[in-house]
Amino acid sequence: MIPFNKPYFTGNESRYIEEAVKSGKISGNGNFTKRCQHFFEQEFGFNKCLLTTSCTDALEMAAILLDIQLGDEVIMPSYTFVSTANAFVLRGAKIIFADSKNTYPGFDEHSLERLITPRTKAIVPVHYAGVACNMDLIMDLAKKYDLFVVEDAAQAIGAYYTDRNGIQKALGSIGHLAAFSFHETKNIISGEGGMLVINDDNFVERAEIIWEKGTNREQFFRGEINKYEWVDIGSSFLPSEIVAAFLWAQLENIESIQQKRLQLWNTYNEELKDWASQNEIRLPFIPEYASNNAHMFYLVCKSLEQRSRLIEFLRENEILAVFHYVSLHSSEYYRKNNEYFQLSNSDIYTERLVRLPFFFELEINKVIDVLKKFH
Repeated sequence: MIPFNKPYFTGNESRYIEEAVKSGKISGNGNFTKRCQHFFEQEFGFNKCLLTTSCTDALEMAAILLDIQLGDEVIMPSYTFVSTANAFVLRGAKIIFADSKNTYPGFDEHSLERLITPRTKAIVPVHYAGVACNMDLIMDLAKKYDLFVVEDAAQAIGAYYTDRNGIQKALGSIGHLAAFSFHETKNIISGEGGMLVINDDNFVERAEIIWEKGTNREQFFRGEINKYEWVDIGSSFLPSEIVAAFLWAQLENIESIQQKRLQLWNTYNEELKDWASQNEIRLPFIPEYASNNAHMFYLVCKSLEQRSRLIEFLRENEILAVFHYVSLHSSEYYRKNNEYFQLSNSDIYTERLVRLPFFFELEINKVIDVLKKFH
């Protein structure tokens, strides 16, 4: 069976984990944590980075930092993972769902302004498949209505956005805050793991406090205060040094990992063009302002029936492909307390999108050969 995903190990993960263990410091915020955070700040121009135990935790930290209160409204795409919404619902927010574009699953930026009300506090663009949302339009709206922007960049490590002035910016460096994932299905992994990026200096000091369980321990360790104590709400958001050591081995090889993934993505895209056209299947779309970090390769089938048949056909040939999110506006939890409404493009991706196997050591020609037999 060719799996949907297989974690890639560079070879140094075990060595660095052993190094962390032998150092006597395996709780969070040690040497490997600081190395990783510094790497991201230098490599991608992020203002301040804090590793977290997951992208979910990073989003929950963002919701706390924005002081989300009961009744505040947060705009986000419906076609996203549940963590995007949960982080803000836990603080009492009302989620306002935006539709996807008809060209790709990222949300339709042109539909956002009509969703803004006096209670709107934040916009959460999700860079689906590592493909940038139109951040110029989003940041313009945020400035016009005095809103915060939290980039859900879970899938977007190493991806870029070219702004209206032709300046290329790393995804996660544009919004006030951003959240990344290093889950084993992502390009760069640590099993579980994530990162909060703080681009607005106004949030840096409090972010450290929330990260350290609501204490000012970071300031104490830097010698800025003579004792540390409980000063705010917070939680145990920082990962262990073992997780950070694993991540560091990945970061040392980020360039080769990204190059190989892009090679695989381009092979899928080139080899499946004619087959997809013949079967009325759409391949991924990359807007001109977005780069491609080769996070995933997906297909958009012409119907739910076709997708079901395709997934079953691949399974019969020992290849595991999966469909992705059920749009959150149509989910059981959301519909308990809200009336059903239609988001036509989001609903299409719910019913028709399928993700092909995609990982560093993929025998891609086997998958392509099988796919070409499906009609």
